[in-house]
Amino acid sequence: MFDLITKRQTTLRNDVLAGLTAVLTLIPEAIAFTFVAGIDPLMGLYGSFFIGFMTAVFGGRPAMISGAAGSMAVVTTAFIIMFGLEYLLAAVILTGILQVAFGMFKMGKFIRLLPHPVMLGFVNGLAIVIGWAQFNQFKDNTHVIYDAQHDLFTYAGDWLALTSPEMLTMMGLIALTMAIVHFLPRMTKAVPAPLAAIAICTALVSFTPLDSKLVSQVMLDQRTSMIEKEIINERFEAIKADIPYGQYADVAASIAAERPTKEEIAARWQENQQKRVENGDKESVEPLDGSLKGELPSLHFPQLDWDLSSSEAFGALMKVFFLAVILASVGLIETLMTLSLIDEITQTKGNSNRESIAQGSGNMLSGLFGGMCGCAMIGQSMICLNSGGRGRLSGVSTSLFMLIFILFFPRVIEIIPVASLIGVMFMVVIATFEWSSLRLFGKVPKSEICIIVCVSAMTVILDLAIAVGIGVIMSALIYAWNSAKNITITTTEDASQKVYHISGNLFFGSITDFKTSFTAQDDPDQIVIDFASSRLFDQSAIKAVHEVSEKYMALGKTAYLRNLNAESARLLINADDIIEVNMEHDVKTPMTA
Repeated sequence: MFDLITKRQTTLRNDVLAGLTAVLTLIPEAIAFTFVAGIDPLMGLYGSFFIGFMTAVFGGRPAMISGAAGSMAVVTTAFIIMFGLEYLLAAVILTGILQVAFGMFKMGKFIRLLPHPVMLGFVNGLAIVIGWAQFNQFKDNTHVIYDAQHDLFTYAGDWLALTSPEMLTMMGLIALTMAIVHFLPRMTKAVPAPLAAIAICTALVSFTPLDSKLVSQVMLDQRTSMIEKEIINERFEAIKADIPYGQYADVAASIAAERPTKEEIAARWQENQQKRVENGDKESVEPLDGSLKGELPSLHFPQLDWDLSSSEAFGALMKVFFLAVILASVGLIETLMTLSLIDEITQTKGNSNRESIAQGSGNMLSGLFGGMCGCAMIGQSMICLNSGGRGRLSGVSTSLFMLIFILFFPRVIEIIPVASLIGVMFMVVIATFEWSSLRLFGKVPKSEICIIVCVSAMTVILDLAIAVGIGVIMSALIYAWNSAKNITITTTEDASQKVYHISGNLFFGSITDFKTSFTAQDDPDQIVIDFASSRLFDQSAIKAVHEVSEKYMALGKTAYLRNLNAESARLLINADDIIEVNMEHDVKTPMTA
Protein backbone atom coordinates (compact mmCIF):
# COMPACT_ATOMS: atom_id res chain seq x y z
CA MET A 1 0.00 0.00 0.00
CA PHE A 2 2.86 2.37 0.74
CA ASP A 3 4.99 1.61 -2.35
CA LEU A 4 5.61 5.32 -2.91
CA ILE A 5 8.81 4.94 -4.94
CA THR A 6 10.62 2.26 -6.87
CA LYS A 7 14.29 1.39 -6.74
CA ARG A 8 15.16 3.41 -9.85
CA GLN A 9 16.27 7.01 -9.30
CA THR A 10 14.89 8.01 -12.69
CA THR A 11 11.40 6.99 -11.57
CA LEU A 12 11.74 9.10 -8.41
CA ARG A 13 12.84 12.13 -10.43
CA ASN A 14 10.13 11.66 -13.05
CA ASP A 15 7.41 11.29 -10.42
CA VAL A 16 8.48 14.44 -8.56
CA LEU A 17 8.73 16.52 -11.75
CA ALA A 18 5.42 15.12 -13.00
CA GLY A 19 3.81 16.06 -9.68
CA LEU A 20 5.22 19.59 -9.93
CA THR A 21 3.91 19.96 -13.48
CA ALA A 22 0.49 18.61 -12.57
CA VAL A 23 0.08 20.91 -9.57
CA LEU A 24 0.83 24.00 -11.67
CA THR A 25 -2.18 23.19 -13.83
CA LEU A 26 -4.30 21.76 -10.99
CA ILE A 27 -4.24 24.92 -8.88
CA PRO A 28 -5.72 27.26 -11.53
CA GLU A 29 -8.25 24.59 -12.53
CA ALA A 30 -9.31 24.13 -8.90
CA ILE A 31 -9.67 27.89 -8.56
CA ALA A 32 -11.79 28.06 -11.71
CA PHE A 33 -14.05 25.25 -10.51
CA THR A 34 -14.68 26.98 -7.17
CA PHE A 35 -15.73 30.02 -9.17
CA VAL A 36 -18.29 27.81 -10.93
CA ALA A 37 -19.53 26.53 -7.59
CA GLY A 38 -19.63 30.02 -6.06
CA ILE A 39 -17.31 29.38 -3.10
CA ASP A 40 -13.98 30.71 -1.88
CA PRO A 41 -11.06 29.50 -4.02
CA LEU A 42 -9.13 28.26 -1.00
CA MET A 43 -11.88 25.68 -0.43
CA GLY A 44 -11.04 24.12 -3.77
CA LEU A 45 -7.31 24.21 -3.11
CA TYR A 46 -7.57 22.61 0.32
CA GLY A 47 -10.06 20.06 -0.98
CA SER A 48 -7.64 19.16 -3.78
CA PHE A 49 -4.88 18.64 -1.19
CA PHE A 50 -6.88 16.28 1.04
CA ILE A 51 -8.46 14.29 -1.78
CA GLY A 52 -5.27 14.18 -3.83
CA PHE A 53 -3.14 13.04 -0.89
CA MET A 54 -5.51 10.30 0.28
CA THR A 55 -6.02 8.85 -3.19
CA ALA A 56 -2.30 9.03 -3.97
CA VAL A 57 -1.27 7.14 -0.82
CA PHE A 58 -4.17 4.73 -0.34
CA GLY A 59 -5.89 4.65 -3.73
CA GLY A 60 -5.93 1.88 -6.29
CA ARG A 61 -4.42 3.72 -9.26
CA PRO A 62 -0.89 5.19 -9.04
CA ALA A 63 -0.25 8.33 -11.12
CA MET A 64 -3.94 9.27 -11.19
CA ILE A 65 -4.41 12.83 -9.93
CA SER A 66 -7.50 13.74 -7.93
CA GLY A 67 -8.75 17.13 -6.82
CA ALA A 68 -11.61 19.60 -6.93
CA ALA A 69 -13.41 18.69 -10.16
CA GLY A 70 -15.66 20.75 -12.40
CA SER A 71 -18.18 17.94 -12.87
CA MET A 72 -18.92 18.03 -9.13
CA ALA A 73 -18.70 21.81 -8.82
CA VAL A 74 -21.50 22.30 -11.34
CA VAL A 75 -23.84 20.09 -9.30
CA THR A 76 -23.38 22.23 -6.16
CA THR A 77 -24.01 25.68 -7.66
CA ALA A 78 -27.75 25.97 -7.04
CA PHE A 79 -27.49 24.12 -3.71
CA ILE A 80 -25.08 26.69 -2.23
CA ILE A 81 -27.35 29.52 -3.28
CA MET A 82 -30.37 27.88 -1.60
CA PHE A 83 -28.87 26.46 1.61
CA GLY A 84 -25.44 27.97 2.18
CA LEU A 85 -21.92 26.75 2.88
CA GLU A 86 -22.53 24.73 6.06
CA TYR A 87 -24.98 22.40 4.35
CA LEU A 88 -22.57 22.00 1.44
CA LEU A 89 -19.82 20.85 3.80
CA ALA A 90 -22.24 18.33 5.32
CA ALA A 91 -23.03 17.03 1.83
CA VAL A 92 -19.30 16.69 1.08
CA ILE A 93 -18.80 14.59 4.23
CA LEU A 94 -21.80 12.39 3.41
CA THR A 95 -20.51 12.02 -0.15
CA GLY A 96 -17.31 10.59 1.26
CA ILE A 97 -19.20 8.16 3.49
CA LEU A 98 -21.24 6.87 0.54
CA GLN A 99 -18.12 6.42 -1.58
CA VAL A 100 -16.37 4.49 1.19
CA ALA A 101 -19.42 2.23 1.48
CA PHE A 102 -19.36 1.72 -2.30
CA GLY A 103 -15.77 0.51 -2.13
CA MET A 104 -16.21 -1.61 1.00
CA PHE A 105 -19.10 -3.50 -0.61
CA LYS A 106 -16.82 -4.08 -3.64
CA MET A 107 -19.18 -2.43 -6.09
CA GLY A 108 -16.35 -1.11 -8.22
CA LYS A 109 -16.69 -4.17 -10.44
CA PHE A 110 -19.78 -2.56 -11.99
CA ILE A 111 -17.41 -0.46 -14.09
CA ARG A 112 -17.18 -3.59 -16.25
CA LEU A 113 -20.75 -2.92 -17.37
CA LEU A 114 -19.62 0.18 -19.24
CA PRO A 115 -19.28 -0.74 -22.93
CA HIS A 116 -16.34 0.52 -24.97
CA PRO A 117 -18.45 2.94 -27.07
CA VAL A 118 -19.63 4.57 -23.82
CA MET A 119 -15.99 4.92 -22.73
CA LEU A 120 -15.08 6.55 -26.05
CA GLY A 121 -18.02 8.93 -25.80
CA PHE A 122 -17.07 9.82 -22.24
CA VAL A 123 -13.46 10.57 -23.17
CA ASN A 124 -14.39 12.65 -26.22
CA GLY A 125 -17.11 14.56 -24.38
CA LEU A 126 -14.84 15.27 -21.43
CA ALA A 127 -12.10 16.52 -23.76
CA ILE A 128 -14.59 18.92 -25.33
CA VAL A 129 -15.75 20.11 -21.89
CA ILE A 130 -12.16 20.70 -20.75
CA GLY A 131 -11.38 22.63 -23.93
CA TRP A 132 -14.56 24.70 -23.82
CA ALA A 133 -13.98 25.63 -20.17
CA GLN A 134 -10.74 27.38 -21.15
CA PHE A 135 -12.58 29.96 -23.25
CA ASN A 136 -13.99 31.61 -20.12
CA GLN A 137 -10.55 33.19 -19.71
CA PHE A 138 -11.06 35.05 -23.01
CA LYS A 139 -13.62 37.27 -21.27
CA ASP A 140 -13.31 40.31 -19.05
CA ASN A 141 -15.70 42.52 -17.08
CA THR A 142 -17.13 39.57 -15.17
CA HIS A 143 -20.47 40.52 -13.61
CA VAL A 144 -23.59 38.99 -12.09
CA ILE A 145 -26.71 38.36 -14.17
CA TYR A 146 -30.05 36.69 -13.47
CA ASP A 147 -30.59 33.32 -15.18
CA ALA A 148 -34.37 33.06 -15.58
CA GLN A 149 -34.20 29.50 -16.90
CA HIS A 150 -32.58 28.15 -13.73
CA ASP A 151 -33.96 30.86 -11.40
CA LEU A 152 -30.63 31.93 -9.93
CA PHE A 153 -27.99 34.62 -10.14
CA THR A 154 -24.89 33.58 -12.07
CA TYR A 155 -21.87 35.09 -13.80
CA ALA A 156 -21.26 36.45 -17.29
CA GLY A 157 -18.48 38.32 -19.05
CA ASP A 158 -17.67 40.20 -22.25
CA TRP A 159 -15.53 38.60 -24.95
CA LEU A 160 -12.21 40.28 -25.58
CA ALA A 161 -11.94 41.97 -28.97
CA LEU A 162 -10.17 39.67 -31.41
CA THR A 163 -7.61 42.32 -32.38
CA SER A 164 -7.10 43.79 -28.90
CA PRO A 165 -3.53 43.73 -27.50
CA GLU A 166 -4.62 41.52 -24.61
CA MET A 167 -6.20 38.95 -26.93
CA LEU A 168 -3.23 38.94 -29.31
CA THR A 169 -0.82 38.47 -26.39
CA MET A 170 -2.88 35.61 -24.98
CA MET A 171 -3.08 33.89 -28.34
CA GLY A 172 0.67 34.27 -28.83
CA LEU A 173 1.47 32.78 -25.41
CA ILE A 174 -0.98 29.94 -25.99
CA ALA A 175 0.64 29.13 -29.34
CA LEU A 176 4.12 29.28 -27.79
CA THR A 177 3.07 26.97 -24.97
CA MET A 178 1.54 24.44 -27.34
CA ALA A 179 4.62 24.52 -29.55
CA ILE A 180 6.96 23.90 -26.61
CA VAL A 181 4.80 21.04 -25.29
CA HIS A 182 4.71 19.47 -28.76
CA PHE A 183 8.33 19.88 -29.90
CA LEU A 184 10.45 19.88 -26.70
CA PRO A 185 10.04 16.10 -26.02
CA ARG A 186 11.62 15.44 -29.45
CA MET A 187 14.79 17.21 -28.31
CA THR A 188 14.99 16.28 -24.63
CA LYS A 189 12.91 14.62 -21.94
CA ALA A 190 15.04 15.82 -19.04
CA VAL A 191 12.37 18.37 -18.08
CA PRO A 192 8.61 17.83 -18.55
CA ALA A 193 7.50 19.90 -21.53
CA PRO A 194 4.44 21.50 -19.81
CA LEU A 195 6.62 22.64 -16.90
CA ALA A 196 9.17 24.17 -19.28
CA ALA A 197 6.40 25.91 -21.24
CA ILE A 198 4.88 27.44 -18.09
CA ALA A 199 8.30 28.60 -16.87
CA ILE A 200 9.23 30.22 -20.20
CA CYS A 201 5.91 32.03 -20.54
CA THR A 202 6.09 33.23 -16.92
CA ALA A 203 9.59 34.60 -17.53
CA LEU A 204 8.45 36.39 -20.70
CA VAL A 205 5.58 38.13 -18.95
CA SER A 206 7.66 38.94 -15.85
CA PHE A 207 10.80 40.32 -17.54
CA THR A 208 9.51 41.79 -20.81
CA PRO A 209 6.92 44.48 -21.65
CA LEU A 210 4.38 41.77 -22.49
CA ASP A 211 1.22 42.22 -20.45
CA SER A 212 -1.11 39.26 -19.91
CA LYS A 213 -3.66 38.13 -17.34
CA LEU A 214 -2.06 36.35 -14.35
CA VAL A 215 -3.47 33.81 -11.90
CA SER A 216 -3.58 36.53 -9.23
CA GLN A 217 -5.89 38.63 -11.42
CA VAL A 218 -8.20 35.66 -11.92
CA MET A 219 -8.28 35.15 -8.15
CA LEU A 220 -9.15 38.80 -7.51
CA ASP A 221 -11.87 38.79 -10.18
CA GLN A 222 -13.40 35.63 -8.77
CA ARG A 223 -13.43 36.84 -5.17
CA THR A 224 -14.87 40.20 -6.22
CA SER A 225 -17.60 38.52 -8.28
CA MET A 226 -18.49 36.20 -5.42
CA ILE A 227 -18.94 39.11 -3.03
CA GLU A 228 -20.92 40.96 -5.69
CA LYS A 229 -23.29 38.02 -6.08
CA GLU A 230 -23.68 37.72 -2.31
CA ILE A 231 -24.73 41.37 -2.03
CA ILE A 232 -27.12 41.12 -5.01
CA ASN A 233 -28.69 37.98 -3.53
CA GLU A 234 -29.34 39.78 -0.26
CA ARG A 235 -30.89 42.76 -2.04
CA PHE A 236 -33.21 40.47 -3.96
CA GLU A 237 -34.23 38.39 -0.93
CA ALA A 238 -35.13 41.59 0.94
CA ILE A 239 -37.83 42.51 -1.63
CA LYS A 240 -38.68 39.07 -3.01
CA ALA A 241 -41.93 38.72 -1.08
CA ASP A 242 -43.24 42.07 -2.39
CA ILE A 243 -42.58 41.50 -6.09
CA PRO A 244 -45.84 41.73 -8.13
CA TYR A 245 -46.98 38.63 -10.00
CA GLY A 246 -45.33 38.27 -13.40
CA GLN A 247 -42.50 40.72 -12.68
CA TYR A 248 -40.17 38.31 -10.88
CA ALA A 249 -37.60 37.91 -13.67
CA ASP A 250 -37.60 41.58 -14.61
CA VAL A 251 -37.02 42.72 -11.03
CA ALA A 252 -34.25 40.15 -10.53
CA ALA A 253 -32.54 41.25 -13.73
CA SER A 254 -32.74 44.94 -12.75
CA ILE A 255 -31.24 44.24 -9.31
CA ALA A 256 -28.39 42.29 -10.93
CA ALA A 257 -27.76 45.26 -13.21
CA GLU A 258 -27.29 47.57 -10.19
CA ARG A 259 -23.77 46.40 -9.44
CA PRO A 260 -22.40 47.07 -5.93
CA THR A 261 -19.68 49.71 -5.64
CA LYS A 262 -16.06 48.84 -4.94
CA GLU A 263 -16.47 50.26 -1.44
CA GLU A 264 -19.47 47.99 -0.73
CA ILE A 265 -17.59 44.94 -2.00
CA ALA A 266 -14.49 45.76 0.08
CA ALA A 267 -16.61 46.35 3.21
CA ARG A 268 -18.44 43.03 2.77
CA TRP A 269 -15.15 41.20 2.28
CA GLN A 270 -13.81 42.65 5.52
CA GLU A 271 -17.02 41.70 7.31
CA ASN A 272 -16.84 38.10 6.09
CA GLN A 273 -13.17 37.87 7.01
CA GLN A 274 -13.89 39.15 10.53
CA LYS A 275 -16.60 36.51 11.02
CA ARG A 276 -14.17 33.76 10.00
CA VAL A 277 -11.59 35.07 12.46
CA GLU A 278 -14.18 35.06 15.26
CA ASN A 279 -15.14 31.48 14.37
CA GLY A 280 -11.51 30.37 14.48
CA ASP A 281 -11.33 29.58 10.75
CA LYS A 282 -8.71 32.30 10.10
CA GLU A 283 -5.96 33.95 12.09
CA SER A 284 -6.33 37.49 10.78
CA VAL A 285 -8.35 39.72 8.46
CA GLU A 286 -6.76 39.92 5.01
CA PRO A 287 -7.31 42.59 2.33
CA LEU A 288 -9.30 41.85 -0.80
CA ASP A 289 -6.65 40.90 -3.34
CA GLY A 290 -5.60 38.01 -5.58
CA SER A 291 -3.15 36.37 -3.21
CA LEU A 292 -3.18 32.62 -2.57
CA LYS A 293 -1.81 32.90 0.95
CA GLY A 294 -3.63 30.68 3.40
CA GLU A 295 -3.20 28.99 6.74
CA LEU A 296 -3.36 25.32 7.53
CA PRO A 297 -7.07 24.43 7.53
CA SER A 298 -8.73 23.88 10.89
CA LEU A 299 -11.21 21.17 11.83
CA HIS A 300 -14.76 22.42 11.42
CA PHE A 301 -17.97 20.45 11.97
CA PRO A 302 -20.84 21.76 9.83
CA GLN A 303 -23.41 23.74 11.78
CA LEU A 304 -26.82 22.39 10.73
CA ASP A 305 -30.35 22.87 11.96
CA TRP A 306 -31.33 19.40 13.20
CA ASP A 307 -34.89 20.37 14.17
CA LEU A 308 -36.75 17.67 12.22
CA SER A 309 -40.09 19.11 13.36
CA SER A 310 -39.37 22.13 11.15
CA SER A 311 -40.37 21.44 7.56
CA GLU A 312 -37.73 23.88 6.30
CA ALA A 313 -34.91 22.22 8.27
CA PHE A 314 -36.10 18.72 7.34
CA GLY A 315 -36.25 19.70 3.66
CA ALA A 316 -32.70 21.07 3.81
CA LEU A 317 -31.40 17.85 5.39
CA MET A 318 -33.11 15.78 2.71
CA LYS A 319 -31.52 17.99 0.07
CA VAL A 320 -28.15 17.31 1.69
CA PHE A 321 -28.73 13.57 1.33
CA PHE A 322 -29.85 13.75 -2.30
CA LEU A 323 -26.98 16.08 -3.20
CA ALA A 324 -24.54 13.65 -1.57
CA VAL A 325 -25.96 10.74 -3.60
CA ILE A 326 -25.53 12.73 -6.83
CA LEU A 327 -22.02 13.90 -5.92
CA ALA A 328 -20.96 10.39 -4.94
CA SER A 329 -22.32 8.98 -8.21
CA VAL A 330 -20.75 11.63 -10.42
CA GLY A 331 -17.41 11.39 -8.62
CA LEU A 332 -17.24 7.61 -8.77
CA ILE A 333 -18.29 7.42 -12.41
CA GLU A 334 -15.67 9.96 -13.47
CA THR A 335 -13.01 8.36 -11.27
CA LEU A 336 -13.61 4.78 -12.35
CA MET A 337 -13.78 5.70 -16.01
CA THR A 338 -10.57 7.71 -15.69
CA LEU A 339 -9.02 4.74 -13.90
CA SER A 340 -9.99 2.45 -16.78
CA LEU A 341 -8.57 4.92 -19.28
CA ILE A 342 -5.23 5.11 -17.46
CA ASP A 343 -5.19 1.31 -17.16
CA GLU A 344 -5.48 1.15 -20.93
CA ILE A 345 -2.74 3.75 -21.49
CA THR A 346 -0.24 2.26 -19.03
CA GLN A 347 -1.13 -1.40 -19.70
CA THR A 348 -1.58 -1.97 -15.96
CA LYS A 349 -4.60 -2.67 -13.77
CA GLY A 350 -5.89 -0.47 -10.96
CA ASN A 351 -8.11 -1.41 -8.04
CA SER A 352 -11.49 0.32 -8.35
CA ASN A 353 -12.76 -0.62 -4.87
CA ARG A 354 -9.60 0.61 -3.17
CA GLU A 355 -9.77 3.85 -5.16
CA SER A 356 -13.40 4.36 -4.10
CA ILE A 357 -12.51 3.98 -0.42
CA ALA A 358 -9.55 6.35 -0.72
CA GLN A 359 -11.58 8.96 -2.59
CA GLY A 360 -14.39 8.74 -0.03
CA SER A 361 -11.91 9.18 2.82
CA GLY A 362 -10.45 12.21 1.08
CA ASN A 363 -13.87 13.79 0.63
CA MET A 364 -14.74 13.21 4.29
CA LEU A 365 -11.52 14.93 5.39
CA SER A 366 -12.11 17.73 2.91
CA GLY A 367 -15.60 18.39 4.28
CA LEU A 368 -14.37 18.31 7.89
CA PHE A 369 -11.60 20.84 7.11
CA GLY A 370 -13.69 23.21 5.02
CA GLY A 371 -12.81 21.97 1.52
CA MET A 372 -14.98 21.15 -1.46
CA CYS A 373 -15.61 17.69 -2.91
CA GLY A 374 -13.61 16.19 -5.73
CA CYS A 375 -12.65 13.13 -7.74
CA ALA A 376 -10.12 12.00 -10.33
CA MET A 377 -9.19 14.68 -12.87
CA ILE A 378 -8.51 13.33 -16.32
CA GLY A 379 -6.71 16.47 -17.52
CA GLN A 380 -4.17 16.57 -14.69
CA SER A 381 -3.83 12.77 -14.79
CA MET A 382 -2.92 12.96 -18.49
CA ILE A 383 -0.41 15.74 -17.75
CA CYS A 384 1.14 13.59 -15.03
CA LEU A 385 1.42 10.59 -17.36
CA ASN A 386 2.78 12.65 -20.25
CA SER A 387 5.38 14.15 -17.88
CA GLY A 388 6.67 10.70 -16.93
CA GLY A 389 4.73 10.08 -13.71
CA ARG A 390 4.01 6.42 -13.03
CA GLY A 391 4.34 5.80 -9.28
CA ARG A 392 2.40 6.86 -6.20
CA LEU A 393 4.96 9.53 -5.49
CA SER A 394 3.68 11.55 -8.46
CA GLY A 395 0.27 11.95 -6.81
CA VAL A 396 1.78 12.54 -3.37
CA SER A 397 4.09 15.18 -4.86
CA THR A 398 1.17 16.92 -6.51
CA SER A 399 -0.75 17.28 -3.24
CA LEU A 400 2.29 18.24 -1.14
CA PHE A 401 3.52 20.78 -3.71
CA MET A 402 0.07 22.33 -3.66
CA LEU A 403 0.17 22.78 0.11
CA ILE A 404 3.74 24.08 0.01
CA PHE A 405 2.98 26.58 -2.72
CA ILE A 406 -0.14 27.88 -0.94
CA LEU A 407 1.58 28.23 2.44
CA PHE A 408 5.10 29.31 1.49
CA PHE A 409 5.41 30.24 -2.19
CA PRO A 410 2.09 31.71 -3.28
CA ARG A 411 3.84 34.34 -5.41
CA VAL A 412 5.19 31.62 -7.72
CA ILE A 413 1.62 30.61 -8.58
CA GLU A 414 0.26 34.15 -8.68
CA ILE A 415 2.65 35.34 -11.43
CA ILE A 416 1.89 32.49 -13.87
CA PRO A 417 0.15 33.83 -16.99
CA VAL A 418 -3.21 32.20 -17.51
CA ALA A 419 -2.50 31.91 -21.24
CA SER A 420 0.28 29.36 -20.64
CA LEU A 421 -2.09 27.23 -18.55
CA ILE A 422 -4.70 27.42 -21.31
CA GLY A 423 -2.10 26.23 -23.80
CA VAL A 424 -1.21 23.26 -21.60
CA MET A 425 -4.87 22.35 -21.21
CA PHE A 426 -5.42 22.60 -24.98
CA MET A 427 -2.63 20.06 -25.46
CA VAL A 428 -4.33 17.88 -22.85
CA VAL A 429 -7.55 18.10 -24.87
CA ILE A 430 -5.70 17.01 -28.01
CA ALA A 431 -4.10 14.10 -26.17
CA THR A 432 -7.32 13.10 -24.40
CA PHE A 433 -9.66 13.08 -27.39
CA GLU A 434 -9.86 9.65 -29.01
CA TRP A 435 -9.11 10.67 -32.58
CA SER A 436 -9.19 7.01 -33.59
CA SER A 437 -12.93 7.05 -32.94
CA LEU A 438 -13.36 9.30 -35.99
CA ARG A 439 -12.00 6.49 -38.15
CA LEU A 440 -14.63 4.06 -36.90
CA PHE A 441 -17.33 5.37 -39.25
CA GLY A 442 -18.18 2.61 -41.69
CA LYS A 443 -16.01 0.08 -39.84
CA VAL A 444 -18.16 -0.70 -36.79
CA PRO A 445 -21.95 -1.05 -36.44
CA LYS A 446 -23.86 2.22 -36.79
CA SER A 447 -25.41 1.62 -33.37
CA GLU A 448 -22.00 1.93 -31.71
CA ILE A 449 -21.24 5.14 -33.60
CA CYS A 450 -24.59 6.48 -32.39
CA ILE A 451 -23.68 5.64 -28.79
CA ILE A 452 -20.31 7.41 -29.04
CA VAL A 453 -21.87 10.55 -30.49
CA CYS A 454 -24.79 10.62 -28.02
CA VAL A 455 -22.60 10.11 -24.93
CA SER A 456 -20.19 12.81 -26.13
CA ALA A 457 -23.05 15.24 -26.74
CA MET A 458 -24.77 14.50 -23.43
CA THR A 459 -21.50 14.97 -21.55
CA VAL A 460 -21.22 18.46 -23.02
CA ILE A 461 -24.90 19.45 -22.82
CA LEU A 462 -25.89 17.83 -19.49
CA ASP A 463 -23.32 16.15 -17.26
CA LEU A 464 -21.17 13.06 -16.97
CA ALA A 465 -23.50 10.91 -14.85
CA ILE A 466 -26.51 11.41 -17.13
CA ALA A 467 -24.40 10.86 -20.26
CA VAL A 468 -22.99 7.58 -19.00
CA GLY A 469 -26.43 6.42 -17.86
CA ILE A 470 -27.89 7.18 -21.29
CA GLY A 471 -25.01 5.35 -22.95
CA VAL A 472 -25.45 2.23 -20.81
CA ILE A 473 -29.21 2.17 -21.45
CA MET A 474 -28.68 2.58 -25.19
CA SER A 475 -26.11 -0.23 -25.21
CA ALA A 476 -28.43 -2.54 -23.26
CA LEU A 477 -31.38 -1.86 -25.57
CA ILE A 478 -29.28 -2.39 -28.68
CA TYR A 479 -27.92 -5.64 -27.25
CA ALA A 480 -31.45 -6.80 -26.42
CA TRP A 481 -32.64 -5.93 -29.93
CA ASN A 482 -29.77 -7.77 -31.61
CA SER A 483 -30.19 -10.80 -29.34
CA ALA A 484 -33.90 -10.91 -30.12
CA LYS A 485 -33.13 -11.10 -33.84
CA ASN A 486 -30.77 -14.03 -33.32
CA ILE A 487 -33.40 -16.54 -32.18
CA THR A 488 -34.20 -19.17 -34.82
CA ILE A 489 -36.65 -22.07 -34.74
CA THR A 490 -36.44 -25.11 -37.03
CA THR A 491 -38.65 -28.23 -37.04
CA THR A 492 -38.30 -31.94 -37.73
CA GLU A 493 -41.23 -34.34 -37.91
CA ASP A 494 -41.85 -38.07 -37.97
CA ALA A 495 -44.95 -40.21 -37.79
CA SER A 496 -45.52 -39.75 -34.06
CA GLN A 497 -44.31 -36.29 -33.14
CA LYS A 498 -43.01 -32.93 -34.28
CA VAL A 499 -39.87 -31.41 -32.75
CA TYR A 500 -39.26 -27.63 -32.51
CA HIS A 501 -35.50 -26.91 -32.21
CA ILE A 502 -34.92 -23.55 -30.50
CA SER A 503 -31.63 -21.71 -31.11
CA GLY A 504 -30.86 -18.45 -29.30
CA ASN A 505 -31.71 -16.85 -25.98
CA LEU A 506 -35.36 -16.68 -24.93
CA PHE A 507 -36.09 -13.44 -23.07
CA PHE A 508 -38.46 -10.48 -23.23
CA GLY A 509 -37.08 -9.31 -26.56
CA SER A 510 -37.42 -12.63 -28.41
CA ILE A 511 -40.67 -14.08 -27.05
CA THR A 512 -42.82 -12.67 -29.89
CA ASP A 513 -40.93 -14.62 -32.57
CA PHE A 514 -40.95 -17.67 -30.29
CA LYS A 515 -44.74 -17.71 -29.77
CA THR A 516 -45.63 -17.04 -33.40
CA SER A 517 -43.46 -19.91 -34.67
CA PHE A 518 -45.80 -22.67 -33.38
CA THR A 519 -48.64 -23.97 -35.58
CA ALA A 520 -50.75 -25.70 -32.95
CA GLN A 521 -53.76 -26.30 -35.23
CA ASP A 522 -51.73 -28.28 -37.77
CA ASP A 523 -49.36 -30.07 -35.40
CA PRO A 524 -49.72 -33.73 -34.31
CA ASP A 525 -51.03 -34.65 -30.85
CA GLN A 526 -47.53 -34.72 -29.43
CA ILE A 527 -44.82 -32.11 -29.93
CA VAL A 528 -41.38 -31.58 -28.38
CA ILE A 529 -39.71 -28.23 -27.74
CA ASP A 530 -35.96 -28.85 -27.78
CA PHE A 531 -33.88 -26.29 -25.82
CA ALA A 532 -30.46 -27.89 -26.48
CA SER A 533 -29.25 -24.68 -28.19
CA SER A 534 -31.24 -22.23 -26.11
CA ARG A 535 -31.92 -21.12 -22.57
CA LEU A 536 -34.57 -19.21 -20.63
CA PHE A 537 -33.55 -15.88 -19.07
CA ASP A 538 -36.50 -14.15 -17.44
CA GLN A 539 -40.15 -14.24 -16.44
CA SER A 540 -41.19 -13.21 -19.94
CA ALA A 541 -39.59 -16.40 -21.26
CA ILE A 542 -41.39 -18.51 -18.63
CA LYS A 543 -44.72 -16.92 -19.52
CA ALA A 544 -44.11 -17.46 -23.24
CA VAL A 545 -43.44 -21.18 -22.72
CA HIS A 546 -46.54 -21.38 -20.53
CA GLU A 547 -48.72 -19.71 -23.17
CA VAL A 548 -47.49 -22.11 -25.87
CA SER A 549 -48.28 -25.04 -23.57
CA GLU A 550 -51.79 -23.74 -22.90
CA LYS A 551 -52.42 -23.35 -26.63
CA TYR A 552 -51.71 -27.06 -27.20
CA MET A 553 -53.60 -28.16 -24.08
CA ALA A 554 -56.70 -26.28 -25.27
CA LEU A 555 -56.62 -28.44 -28.41
CA GLY A 556 -56.18 -31.67 -26.42
CA LYS A 557 -52.56 -32.01 -27.44
CA THR A 558 -49.38 -32.48 -25.36
CA ALA A 559 -46.18 -30.41 -25.35
CA TYR A 560 -42.87 -31.61 -23.93
CA LEU A 561 -39.73 -29.74 -22.99
CA ARG A 562 -36.44 -31.38 -23.89
CA ASN A 563 -32.80 -30.67 -23.02
CA LEU A 564 -33.43 -27.82 -20.60
CA ASN A 565 -30.19 -26.78 -18.94
CA ALA A 566 -30.03 -26.61 -15.17
CA GLU A 567 -30.57 -22.83 -14.92
CA SER A 568 -33.57 -22.85 -17.24
CA ALA A 569 -35.14 -25.79 -15.40
CA ARG A 570 -34.59 -23.99 -12.10
CA LEU A 571 -36.43 -20.92 -13.42
CA LEU A 572 -39.45 -23.07 -14.28
CA ILE A 573 -39.41 -24.91 -10.96
CA ASN A 574 -39.18 -21.65 -8.99
CA ALA A 575 -42.17 -20.32 -10.92
CA ASP A 576 -44.39 -23.23 -9.86
CA ASP A 577 -47.35 -20.90 -9.34
CA ILE A 578 -47.26 -20.19 -13.07
CA ILE A 579 -46.24 -23.52 -14.54
CA GLU A 580 -45.65 -27.10 -13.41
CA VAL A 581 -42.80 -29.15 -14.82
CA ASN A 582 -42.54 -32.89 -14.36
CA MET A 583 -38.83 -33.56 -14.03
CA GLU A 584 -39.17 -37.33 -13.69
CA HIS A 585 -38.27 -38.07 -17.32
CA ASP A 586 -34.75 -37.52 -18.53
CA VAL A 587 -35.53 -37.24 -22.22
CA LYS A 588 -38.96 -35.68 -22.30
CA THR A 589 -40.33 -33.37 -19.65
CA PRO A 590 -44.10 -33.12 -20.01
CA MET A 591 -45.37 -29.64 -19.27
CA THR A 592 -48.79 -28.93 -17.78
CA ALA A 593 -50.40 -25.73 -16.64
